[in-house]
Amino acid sequence: MSNTTQFQKATLGGGCFWCIESAFNQLKGIESAQSGYTGGTTENPTYKQVCNGDTGHAEVVQLTFDPSIISYRQILEIFFTLHDPTQVNRQGNDVGTQYRTSIFYHDDEQQQIALELIDELENDAVFEDPIVTEVAPLDTFYSAEDYHDDYFNRNPENPYCQAVISPKLAKFRKTFAELLRS
Repeated sequence: MSNTTQFQKATLGGGCFWCIESAFNQLKGIESAQSGYTGGTTENPTYKQVCNGDTGHAEVVQLTFDPSIISYRQILEIFFTLHDPTQVNRQGNDVGTQYRTSIFYHDDEQQQIALELIDELENDAVFEDPIVTEVAPLDTFYSAEDYHDDYFNRNPENPYCQAVISPKLAKFRKTFAELLRS
């Protein structure tokens, strides 16, 4: 990537941020994937506060990406394969408003792309149930605590990583093999 690259950001919530972060970190064009929190009312929330469910925040991943390598639409298309956008305030066994499916857009163009893609997915009946993904403007993004960074790769023996993330990543790598970093 050259020094003149104009990076963009995307902020997505699809359940546990460890899953989303670990997948996007493997893609060409993703400069970084940072776990964090947004969409709530508490300033500088902690993981414990967010998990208690009373801050209003969602667990999200903020991507910094090179749009000349991967487009925002491609990112959203991948995002919709990484989680179930039809579940309200949960992903599998992870239950609470912090696990809601959400797209926090950074500008009007991102909002339009997100809404158009959701309409297409609904019109094509890609999912059996209606998509409930929240599409909202990004307010303040708070980075998660350092121990969440690259959590899956640093904690592969964690039971959650083995039971939930590993199978999801295996499917992801097979589906998006052409987009993976070499």
